[in-house]
Amino acid sequence: MDLAGTVGTLNILGDESRLRLCALLLERELSVTDLVKITGISQSRVSTHLARLREGGIVRDRRDGQRSFYVLAKESLSSTAKTVLDAATRSGDPTLERDKRRLSFLDDERCGALPDSFVGEMERHYSPGRTWQSLSVGIAALLDLGEVLDVGSGDGAAAGYLAPYCASLTCIDTNARMIEAATKRLARHKNVRAEVADMHELPFRAASFDAIVLFHTLTYAERPQRALEECARVLRPNGRLVALTLDAHEHRTITAAYGERHPGFAPRTLKRMLSRAGLTVTFADVTCREPKKPHFEVVLAIATKPNA
Repeated sequence: MDLAGTVGTLNILGDESRLRLCALLLERELSVTDLVKITGISQSRVSTHLARLREGGIVRDRRDGQRSFYVLAKESLSSTAKTVLDAATRSGDPTLERDKRRLSFLDDERCGALPDSFVGEMERHYSPGRTWQSLSVGIAALLDLGEVLDVGSGDGAAAGYLAPYCASLTCIDTNARMIEAATKRLARHKNVRAEVADMHELPFRAASFDAIVLFHTLTYAERPQRALEECARVLRPNGRLVALTLDAHEHRTITAAYGERHPGFAPRTLKRMLSRAGLTVTFADVTCREPKKPHFEVVLAIATKPNA
């Protein structure tokens, strides 16, 4: 027995973090980034531990561009190192088992599968490209719309998703600067026009549109009931109105800073307003809740105009 060598090996492996790294590198090559992601140990500490393991001949490394990859140096391990690592990997230690599961998740991600931890909570987790914006684009592609009016369009951000699927799209807003921005944003869509107009006195003939959208518009309206009546007037028979608005809330000091005049509309209230405007409500309910405080909720309402 090489007493000094044995003591040196035990000294190197007598650290929990270094044992965790060795257990992960036992069967495969991993980068520093991989090891940080799996163990949660800081990059600087992982690099320091790997340098010590490499000096002791327990791991070896290779460079690939800017990245370094490490693997256990099985062929040169001493009998002491083999005994310690074998005992550790067979111990069933909860920390080492958790590292194994995280390594499995990493493999799943690289193979195109989402980790099991995503199941039932996909909306809370990020994966490349899977955003609410991309989902909106995908859903919009299912649409086949006629002549559409976007009331309170702002700078045309939402209209941009709808434009490719409309026979024509008219955007209105009272803010001239917003309309100027919308005109620039939507210039590539030849079926779109944007103009300054008041939702309380729409400058269109009766029965001009097949569909009307009011996305977070009603809380800004001076007279929301009048705005809905005007929308009903310019909507064609069997046409559809879709509205999004904040649910009734008690956080006026927050929303007032954004220029909103009303503290939201409860589904029952919005349904009553749409009915009073002469529309048939097919749906009105809270459909989403913001994850951050004060957890604003959003009401979706869908209504149609009866065929006279």
